[in-house]
Amino acid sequence: MTNFDSELHTLRAQTARKKQLHAMLDSLRTRRSDLETRERELEAVRAAEQKDVDRLEGRSLTALFYTVLGSKDAQLDKEQQEAHAAAAKHDSVVRELEAVRQDIARYERELDTLRDCEQQYEQALAAKRESLKKKGDAQAERILQLEQEIASQQAQEREIGEAIEAGLSARGTADSILSSLHSAGSWGTFDLLGGGLVADLAKHSHLDSAQDQIETLQIQLSRFRTELSDVTIHADIQAQVDGFLRFADYFFDGLFVDWMVLDRIQQSEAQVQNTADRIGDVLRRLYDMQAACQTATQDAQAELDQLVNDA
Repeated sequence: MTNFDSELHTLRAQTARKKQLHAMLDSLRTRRSDLETRERELEAVRAAEQKDVDRLEGRSLTALFYTVLGSKDAQLDKEQQEAHAAAAKHDSVVRELEAVRQDIARYERELDTLRDCEQQYEQALAAKRESLKKKGDAQAERILQLEQEIASQQAQEREIGEAIEAGLSARGTADSILSSLHSAGSWGTFDLLGGGLVADLAKHSHLDSAQDQIETLQIQLSRFRTELSDVTIHADIQAQVDGFLRFADYFFDGLFVDWMVLDRIQQSEAQVQNTADRIGDVLRRLYDMQAACQTATQDAQAELDQLVNDA
């Protein structure tokens, strides 16, 4: 590759990256706005739920009422569970929002370094076209078309590869959560059969592990969606990915409302399995797209090589 072609190759890659960054930033800024709204809503819910707990733990008339009924402990347990769920959902959104803000800042810094790459690319392309014409190359335009096609396919393949990497990370975390929930369910079954304190502690240890990983998975799912923002995919795949965005909400609603009940653990496990399956479906389609890009690149390269050899 000559220095002339090397410059074009670099500028093509920069132009493609700039386009990708714009698409990713558009997606991230929309997500940031949605998360900021959601964070304010959940903060209000969290404060309200905690207020209910404080009222029952204090000397309010509500606390007296439940004391007289003899059901204060049961009601307090219910309010504490709801407060725990609200806090977990709020914390999850706060962490995801911070991750989105960090991604936006990082991509904006990178974008700033690519400010003039399109103009430089067009200038270099025009210079090469003139050079080919001066040489009297009859296939000049076709050579340029093939080079652009190859560069476009390679850029698309890189974008797909980055999306695959993000999807594999999310799938790995989902599998780890499934393992934790499965273990929690097994200990929960043992608990029902008289496993006692040891079984109860083991069950909750695995549930704690699942909760910690859920927040990681939510961030990974959001990033997976961002990586797909500049990949041309079918509408039904996009709909699947959009469904990931409220995953943590649904999980915490299901688990903390009554997390002592084995059925709730099993429902959460089924939900995570469904999400893992959907990630797998998107990944399979991405692998197909990646293979198609590789085939198109090879075909274009073969034609280009033939033109160069015949010149």
